[in-house]
Formats: sequence, C-alpha cells, structure tokens
Amino acid sequence: MSKGKVLVAMSGGIDSTVTAIMLHKQGYEVIGITMKTWDYATSGGSKKETGCCSLDSINDARAIAVELGFPHYIVDIRPEFGGAVINNFIEEYLAGRTPNPCVLCNTHIKWEALLKRADDMGCEFIATGHYAKHNYSAEHDRYFVTAAVDQRKDQSYVLWGLSQESLKRSIFPLGPFEKSEIRQMAHDWGYEEIAKKAESFEICFVPDNDYRGFLKRNVDGLQEEVAGGTFVDVEGNILGQHEGYPFFTIGQRKGLGLAFGEPMYVTEIRPETNTVVLGKEKELVRKGMYVHNVTLQKIGEIEDGMEALVKVRYKDKGAMAKLYKEDSMVRVEFYTDVKGIAPGQSAVFYDGDDVLGGGNIHSSFHL
Repeated sequence: MSKGKVLVAMSGGIDSTVTAIMLHKQGYEVIGITMKTWDYATSGGSKKETGCCSLDSINDARAIAVELGFPHYIVDIRPEFGGAVINNFIEEYLAGRTPNPCVLCNTHIKWEALLKRADDMGCEFIATGHYAKHNYSAEHDRYFVTAAVDQRKDQSYVLWGLSQESLKRSIFPLGPFEKSEIRQMAHDWGYEEIAKKAESFEICFVPDNDYRGFLKRNVDGLQEEVAGGTFVDVEGNILGQHEGYPFFTIGQRKGLGLAFGEPMYVTEIRPETNTVVLGKEKELVRKGMYVHNVTLQKIGEIEDGMEALVKVRYKDKGAMAKLYKEDSMVRVEFYTDVKGIAPGQSAVFYDGDDVLGGGNIHSSFHL
C-alpha cells in the first residue's frame, strides 16, 4: 500500500534526487516538481549557468522521474521569486543590512509554491532534500525542525521561518544521514554521475558569488548615487573614502581598499550618511541583540528569562543566552561575548538540536 502522495522538490542535484528515490522505494506515491526561480541570462554575472535552474539540472530531474515512472512537472515561479526574494535582497543591502535570501525563499516562496501545487495535485505531503529532521512535540502539540545528524551539512538554521501548517506536511528524508552516506546511496543505486555532482554554495541568483556586482547591475544609478562614502573609526575620525555603504557587511575585513597597521573590520553601517565604521576585532563584540519577525516552532511563546542556544549566522556554533519578550521583539542577552552580529541576518533559537524558533536580527547592543 502507498504511504501517501508526496510532492518532491527536485533540483536535479544529488540531495533532492536521493530524496525522491528514497521515498519512492519506501512506498510513497511520488510526484516530482522542479521550480525555476531565476533566469541566469538576465543576471549579467560572469559564471556559466549551473545549479537548480539550469537546463541540465531540469533535465536530470526529469530523467530520474521518467526512469522510475512517476510524474514530473516544471513550474516557473520567477515572478514570485523576483518580487519577494530578489527585491528584498536589494532593499536590505540598501538599508545597510545583510540579508539571508535562502530563509526568505524557503519560508515565503518554495514552501508556499509547493503547498499550493500539492493541494492542486492531491498530495498529502511535500518533501525536500534539506539536511534537517522533522519532529513533533506532543507536550506542546507543535511541529518543529531538529538539526541533522551531519552537523557539517545541517540546514535547520535556514528553516526557522516555516509555519506549523508547512511543517505538518513536510518530510525531510536526509536528516538521519551523513552526506557521505547519501553519495554512497546514489552510487549503489546506479546513479554515479549524480553521486559525483559538485555542490553549489552561492546564492542561486548570484552565481558568480559577487553580490556587489549584482547590486550594481540591478539598481540603476547605484554607483553614482552612493559614490564618495566615508570610512570613520568608532570615535568618528575620518579614515578614508569608499565606493558606497551597500558594498560592505558587518565583520568584513578584506576588500576595504585601505591599509592599516593592524586588521580593521566593519563594525557599523550608516546608510543615512553613507558612512562605514571601522574598528578593531574587539569592537565587533556585543552582549545582546533584538530580534524581530519572530516565528516560533517547538514552543508557542517565549517565557521571559528562558535559556536557549542562539546562532547568529549559518555556520555559527551558537552561544547560550537568555530570551525576553519586549514589545514585538525578542531581546537576547548572551552569557559570553559574540562577534559580528549583523542586522538582517537570522537569529535562530535552539533547545539542544531542536529549533525553538527564530527571527531577523534588528540591532545589537552592549550590556
């Protein structure tokens, strides 16, 4: 008997391919879907078209579906993706913040698109090749994400924004496995070319990994508008000129265009005056931050003073902190110094490996 009908997001890469094959072998009625989010021909980047939206990747996904005998559809979601993810990416940099487009895409584009198509096709579930585990708390009657077994590949950080409705219907088959095991599965099943596929770590719509070039190409007159910005130190002393505040991020050390006797870092960005503040590494340290746009997963509300492990970037090991409700935000007070807290990035709260929730970093502070 079928375990149910599942719509699998297939990019043509190894992870989503193994996800589809695994669920097919487990007895699910699989339907494959490939979502075209971006047209590389219009990106103006220097890198050859690769990744989830390339013709080769789409053909690879379709070939697997044909071989295993399940349906496969291609859905063009470029209008939704561009209007939400890319516009937000640009707006955040122009506001002096550092966005995380993968979080926004997962929360508001991919899952919404998948759920809509799943409903249209009568699918009970949706599945992706994310390295994370799906969990349920009977105590709180809530669904939540748990970190994957492979800590190096864990993607729970980018899934904090998923709603209860989205999580209720989601399947993450790769969570219990190491990446090496997934490659071995593909090899054992006879898909050696897929098993050898290289991974892409760039933002999908910035294939050359040059976000500054992307901004210059996609914001008319940006270079002229922001030219002649000023570098200052934390006391306000002028250190030099720069090409514009949107081209810098908190914690950046390289590419400043200035030479100092010791390493200097971007510690603050002031869009209103086109000013970038530079300081020593110790001046990146903060003891707390405010987080807004919060979505909770394992718990229904924040209890003042509750403890959590908090991560402020994707590869962050996290630091223990206390959480407090403050108006529409959550105030995070760390037990130890935390460096490089960047407004716009995600802050994710963990209970061990379980995602309690997360949000966007609004600002940071010293205690």
